[in-house]
Amino acid sequence: MSTPLPRNLCEAFQRTAAVQPDTIALRDLDGKTTVTWSQYAQRVRSIAAGLAELGVVRGDTIGLMMTNRPEFHLVDTAVLHVGATPFSVYNTNPAELLGYLFGNADNKVIICEQQFLPVVLAAREFGGAVDRVVCIDGDGDGVLTLAQVEAAPAADFDFEKSWHAVGAEDLVTIIYTSGTTGKPKGVEVSHHNILAESKVIDEIGGSDRSDSVISYLPDAHGANRFLAHYQNLITGASITTVDDPKRIAEALASVRPTIFLGVPRVWVKIKAGIEASVAEGSIVEQALANWAFGVGRARARANSERRSIGIADRVQHAVAERLVLSGVRAKLGLDNVRIAMTGAAPIPEEVHEYILGLGIPVAGGWGMTECTCAATIDHGDSIKIGTVGRVFGDNEVRLAEDGELLIRGPILSRGYRKEPEKNAEAIDSDGWLHSGDIGEIDDEGYVKIIDRKKELIISAGGKNMSPVNIESAILASSSLVAVAVTIGDARPYNTALIMLDPDVAAKFASDNGIVGSTAEFANDPKMRGAVQAGIDTANAKLSRVEQIKKFAIIPETWMPSGDYLTPKGSLKRKSIDEAYAELIDAIYEQNGLERAKDLPR
Repeated sequence: MSTPLPRNLCEAFQRTAAVQPDTIALRDLDGKTTVTWSQYAQRVRSIAAGLAELGVVRGDTIGLMMTNRPEFHLVDTAVLHVGATPFSVYNTNPAELLGYLFGNADNKVIICEQQFLPVVLAAREFGGAVDRVVCIDGDGDGVLTLAQVEAAPAADFDFEKSWHAVGAEDLVTIIYTSGTTGKPKGVEVSHHNILAESKVIDEIGGSDRSDSVISYLPDAHGANRFLAHYQNLITGASITTVDDPKRIAEALASVRPTIFLGVPRVWVKIKAGIEASVAEGSIVEQALANWAFGVGRARARANSERRSIGIADRVQHAVAERLVLSGVRAKLGLDNVRIAMTGAAPIPEEVHEYILGLGIPVAGGWGMTECTCAATIDHGDSIKIGTVGRVFGDNEVRLAEDGELLIRGPILSRGYRKEPEKNAEAIDSDGWLHSGDIGEIDDEGYVKIIDRKKELIISAGGKNMSPVNIESAILASSSLVAVAVTIGDARPYNTALIMLDPDVAAKFASDNGIVGSTAEFANDPKMRGAVQAGIDTANAKLSRVEQIKKFAIIPETWMPSGDYLTPKGSLKRKSIDEAYAELIDAIYEQNGLERAKDLPR
C-alpha cells in the first residue's frame, strides 16, 4: 500500500528524519558543520520549544536574515513546527526597506547572523514592531543568542501537538517580490502550495535520499527555498550550504551534486570558462575540443527539433563523449547531475545549446512568486531549446487575447499580504493569474516567453521588440558584460548601457596591460573594443531593427537591492532611464559617445 501524502511540511520532515536518522541532512562546504537527520530533528524540537518560551504561537511570523548555512534550515523548520511562518529577507536590503518588510509581515522576532545585527537594529526606526532579536553566531546588547533560546524551553510546550495542528492552508512562508516597480509585495505561500509544487520534481525524474543539492542562491528567493530546503524535508536529499556564491565552482567540484539549479549567469560563466581554458591549450587540443563541442551541440539541436541522427553521427558523439565531453563534465563537478535546471531569467539559446551539448541536461523553467515557484518545466529527455517547457501536474496555462500568459491551479498562492486590491488585479474571477509575461504556446504545449508585457520596446518606427531578447544575446556573446540595458523605446534605433563584470574585466585588463579600476576601464579603447566585438556577435543573431547601434560602458558597478537592480538582479528600468537620462540622450546625439565620457555621474 502506498504511503499517503503528508498533510504539511512538518509531517514530511518527521517522516524523513525517522527513516534515515544517521545519514547527513545538512553540511556546510568546509565541513565545519554537519547535521544528521536525528540531530536535525532534535535541534528542531529544542529551537521550537525555545521560541514558544519567547511567546511565539501558531500564526505568528518570524523574519530570517542569514547567509546560506545549516542553521537556516534548523531555524526555518523549527518555526514551522511551532505553527508559525518563517520568511527570509535579502541580506543586501537596507534598513529602511527591512523596516517596511517587518511592518508588512508583523513579525515580533528576527533571527539573524551577527554581521547583520547593525542593519536589523536600525530597521526598527523605519517600521515594524520587532521586539526580539536572536543571533545565531554571536551576541549583542539586548540580543539573545540561539543557544540561549534553546536552553530555555517553554515548560508547557507540547511539540507533537503543535506540529500536528498545522493545516495544509497555513502559511509556510512569505516570499517578497523583487519590487521592480515599487515596494515589494509579500506573497503568502501555504503548505498545500509547496506540496503541489513538489510534483514538478516528480515529473522530471523524482528525488530521494540519495540526491545531493547545493544551496547557494538566497533563501529569500522562492526557487532556492523550494529546491534546496523544502525538497530536502520531503525527499531526504542532502544539502550542502555555500555562504558565498563566488565559491560555486569550488562547491560543484567538492559536492558533485545530482540536482542543480543554475541561474542563466552561472551557465554563461561556465561556457566562458570552458572556452578560456580551451584557448590556453595547444592547436591540436583546441581542434579536438571544438570538434567535440560541435558534435555535442549538433546532437542537442537535433534532440530539441525532434530529429533523429544517423549511425555516423551517433558514432561521432560516442567518440566525442569518451575523449572530451565526459572529462569536461567531471572537471566542472557536473558529472553526476541528473536533474539540472535554469530559471529566474531567460537563458540565451546558444548558451543553452552549448551546455546541453556537454551532456548536462539543463531544463528551462518558468514561474513566478505568485505561483509558488515553477509553473512550467522542461524534461531531460524532451528539452526544447528556446522554451521553458510545459505546465505540470494539475495546473493549466493559456494565453490571453493580447498574448499574456495566464496560469491556474493548486500552485497559486494565497495572494499578497495586506493588499486585497492587488490580489484582484492579479487573479481574475475565473481563477487565472495574469503573469504580466507575453508568451507563445506551441502545438506540443511548450511555452516560450517573449518578454514582460510592460517592458516591450516600441521603436519610433512602430516595431515591437523584446529588450530581454536583445540583452540575452549580448550576455551570451561577451563574458565581459555583467548587465546590459537595451534603450530604444520611441527611439530611431537601439542603444545599450553596459556594466562590466568586475572579475572578468580585471582578468582582461591584466592580460592586456590595462591599468586602473573597473570604473576606469569604461573608457579604455581595448576594453571598449572587446565589448564592441561581443555586441557585433550579438547583432549578427538579431534582426536589423533589434541591433545595438551604439553603447556606453557605465563606470559604476550596480549592486543588488540598490537603485538599479532588485535583490535578485532584475533591472529597475524606470530608475535606470531616469538616472541615466542625460547619458542616454548623449548616446543618441552626434558624437554622443565622446561627450558621454565627460558626463557627471
